[in-house]
Amino acid sequence: MDKPQDTPPRRQRSALTALILLAVFALCAAAKIAAPFLVPVVVGVLASYSLKPLVSQLERVHVPRAIGAAVVLLVLTAAIVGGVFLLRDDATSALAELPNAARKIRLAAHETARQPAGPMGHVREAAKELNRAAAEAAIGAPAPAAPPPPSAPSQAEKWLSEQSAKALAVVVDIGIAGLVAYFLLSAGDAFRRKLVRVAGPTLAARRITVQILDEIDAQVQRYLMTMLIINTLVGIATWAILLAFGVAHATLWGVVAAVLHIIPYAGSAATILATGVATFVQFEDIGHALLVAAAVGVAATLIGMGLSAWMLGRAFRMNSVAVFVALLFFGWLWGGWGLLVGVPLLAIVKTTCDRIPSLERFAVLLNDDERPGAAAPAAKKAD
Repeated sequence: MDKPQDTPPRRQRSALTALILLAVFALCAAAKIAAPFLVPVVVGVLASYSLKPLVSQLERVHVPRAIGAAVVLLVLTAAIVGGVFLLRDDATSALAELPNAARKIRLAAHETARQPAGPMGHVREAAKELNRAAAEAAIGAPAPAAPPPPSAPSQAEKWLSEQSAKALAVVVDIGIAGLVAYFLLSAGDAFRRKLVRVAGPTLAARRITVQILDEIDAQVQRYLMTMLIINTLVGIATWAILLAFGVAHATLWGVVAAVLHIIPYAGSAATILATGVATFVQFEDIGHALLVAAAVGVAATLIGMGLSAWMLGRAFRMNSVAVFVALLFFGWLWGGWGLLVGVPLLAIVKTTCDRIPSLERFAVLLNDDERPGAAAPAAKKAD
């Protein structure tokens, strides 16, 4: 019996699927290459969404949007600079302790090396003996000693130089994002009206576009408010734990924990490591340091992952697996910035898929509701 030949519509669907996959791969490559341009733009757009209610409130009291946007951004900048100014003494003391901390860690490593050797220590000793035997069995006079190479920067110096360059790049990105946010806030709904006009000539297409933009506004503002609450709770919990254990500069480490927790997973890991090292440097007791690090880790897990997952789940109704995979993808794509903006971008994608019937199959993958057809109720109403 002859196999049925593919019909033209089936071949067309296969070709369309292949083109879509190629377009997705090309888009990912372009986003990776254009990261220096896209990252501050995306951060600025998200910042404009979060600050839009404040500018709208000022506009209601007859403050022009351009002036209101400048006032909001200046107040935010002043609050950040003021916080850094208030914590400058603790930060200076912590930085002044870095050489002493490095010395204590080095001495602890040497002390550990002098402990009775385990299985791996015996293997290393055997390798040294074999190397010594091979050197003694070598025939001929030893080669003349080569002149010492010029001193090169150590690994620590290279790392500090790289981190300083990255910190400067982050400051530049934040400045560009602030300018993007200012221009978007000043423009108000002008950009929004242009998007609605570009959406299509039909009333249904424009109505769906308006619904998508409204939902994106709500989703981004809800996410940022949720993260503000979560990060504040993480900072307070870290401050209380360090204060209870008598760790110095507890306020500074609480603020650092709140700021670092903006970056999912990686921020909590960095906080746990930093507080553990700070505790060891102060008390020179590994057990004490591990206990403090474990307490901070438990607080970060319960608040930052448990409570955060519950609040974000109620806010976005997104699949936790999709959120984790999206964070991995955006982290690979844009590094720390990708981890920061990954969840809002996924919420925007989910909102778009919810409102457009042709994308309903993708909305099912992102939605935490397994019932078919529950992903896009508003889109069906719009039809």
